[in-house]
Amino acid sequence: MSKIPASEIWPLVHAERLALIDDLGTLDPDQWEVPSLCDGWSVHDVAAHLADNARATFFRLLAGMAKAGFSLDRQNDNGVAAEKAATPDGTLRRLVEVAALRATPPVPIASRLVEEIAHGEDIRRAVGLKRAYPAESLEPAIKYQAATPQGVGGAKELASRVQLCSDDEGFRLGIGPQIAGPRLELLMLVSGRSKHAVGLTGPGLALVR
Repeated sequence: MSKIPASEIWPLVHAERLALIDDLGTLDPDQWEVPSLCDGWSVHDVAAHLADNARATFFRLLAGMAKAGFSLDRQNDNGVAAEKAATPDGTLRRLVEVAALRATPPVPIASRLVEEIAHGEDIRRAVGLKRAYPAESLEPAIKYQAATPQGVGGAKELASRVQLCSDDEGFRLGIGPQIAGPRLELLMLVSGRSKHAVGLTGPGLALVR
């Protein structure tokens, strides 16, 4: 898990929100309805989820979970329905409204960074957009996911058996057979998106399920 203080992570989170807002502003209405990398969600749905997620606090999440019968899937769907405006422009305005918030449930702040980058890719890859993410954002996100159990969206079980290594060898995490590639693709791997991770090599891939 990243040891970067929250005061340094929040600006990275805010930068990712603003970058996605800029990218979403280039899409036409049809692109907003393209299926994202999240099963069952369109680009528009993922954008609405990020707006809802940016408002998350302990009490807001608790109330949302209670309303959803403590089903995380239903809580997420309810959040999308609440934040998804009738038009893409309306949802985009909601993302602008929440871009500078520092709300979070009682989890490490690095999880906010994972949400913004991973869901940003769920959108960008669906519509053919690319972003050059800074290493200072990707590395704490990878470390957080590598310390988070698979049952709650991470890859602790895999990361405990392999070494994750960036293709420029500027980042290494763990001990074991190596999985090497771009930092972004390593994050996709440890964020439950292995089928969308490209450019990864190494013997450690044999352990990926």
